[in-house]
Amino acid sequence: MGKPLRLGIPAGSLQEATAELFRRAGYKITFSSRSYYPTIDDDEIECLLIRAQEMARYVQDAVLDAGLTGYDWIVETGADVREVAELVFSKTSRRPVRWVLCVPESSDVRTVQDLAGKRIATEAVGLTRQYLARHGVEAKVEFSWGATEVKPPRLADAIVEVTETGSSLRANQLRIVDEILSSTPRLIMNHAAYADPWKRQKIDDLVLMLRGAMSAEGKVGLMMNVPREHLTRVLSLLPALQQPTVSSLADERWVDVNTIVDETVVRQIIPKLKGAGARGIVEYPLNKVID
Repeated sequence: MGKPLRLGIPAGSLQEATAELFRRAGYKITFSSRSYYPTIDDDEIECLLIRAQEMARYVQDAVLDAGLTGYDWIVETGADVREVAELVFSKTSRRPVRWVLCVPESSDVRTVQDLAGKRIATEAVGLTRQYLARHGVEAKVEFSWGATEVKPPRLADAIVEVTETGSSLRANQLRIVDEILSSTPRLIMNHAAYADPWKRQKIDDLVLMLRGAMSAEGKVGLMMNVPREHLTRVLSLLPALQQPTVSSLADERWVDVNTIVDETVVRQIIPKLKGAGARGIVEYPLNKVID
């Protein structure tokens, strides 16, 4: 199939988060306000800005070799694609989005069965119909062009809507009846591209770097000099990802200790390390952690 790799970048809410993740992984994506073709500092990759809702279909049809989209839109479109990796972009977005079935707080509806013959508004029509079919319920499902939360009770008996915290639903006096699907971002490929050795290796390398960037988020490195006689005490204070690295120094009475810790514990742990005998303690940022 040859080069380059055609990669779909999700437009909208995931766009900037995607660019930031790529930046931390070592790739610079630049967006132009008048172009759907972002530039990336890798001559072997071509980027195209596509709505997450459409991404899986374009990847399936080989318009794109690969793309990033939510698991919900893979299910919604029923696209036949290869899921390569789950990518949870940042700690602030590590909570999966949820598609939920909601009704007004005053509604008599308590279960999905109570919606037989009723009207449901949603952007995820396919997802909702699949859910109703699993429960043996027949209802009218209508596509919603937006402002779905305000449609009950006059324009719909219920809605299926996406939420992270549920705050918007509560603000509109809506009650969750059931959770339909939990979704996180996925990197997907079409089957032909996945079968191409060069493109598969290119994606595998990209995923390695992206996962390394995600693993490094919220973590820092610590290095310090420790008297050998205090080493056991110092090591007992270090909540490392793996065993800390201990190296000999020119002065055999001292060793160098290098480790990775959560950034949130640094301010508590450094005074304890100093009290345990560590000296020359240095905290440094991490770009990537490759397991």
